Amino acid sequence: MVREFSQRVWELALSIPEGRVTTYGTIARAAGAGPMASRSISSILAKSPNQGVIPWHRIVYAGGKVWLSPENEAKRRKLYKREGIKVDQHGHITNFDDIYLDFSEL
Repeated sequence: MVREFSQRVWELALSIPEGRVTTYGTIARAAGAGPMASRSISSILAKSPNQGVIPWHRIVYAGGKVWLSPENEAKRRKLYKREGIKVDQHGHITNFDDIYLDFSEL
């Protein structure tokens, strides 16, 4: 069961199209768990056999807050800009409602 859930999480993460974002909670729910499982999504993805291709920048916190650490901020901002994802100076996606993916359309 855990392996199946992890597999679904990996598949969902890899299916996020360029220019779109989703949240940890949305991935958890789409994979068949409740919103509290959102706390485990990062660790599940970190164990993915596809680690190098996971679009981490497309998985954000609820409400469109992005994770920008000093070591990844420049790279992520460049990716966001290239994909048309508008991030303000405080790390919030300003066009979140327009680009949010809830997986119902896939």
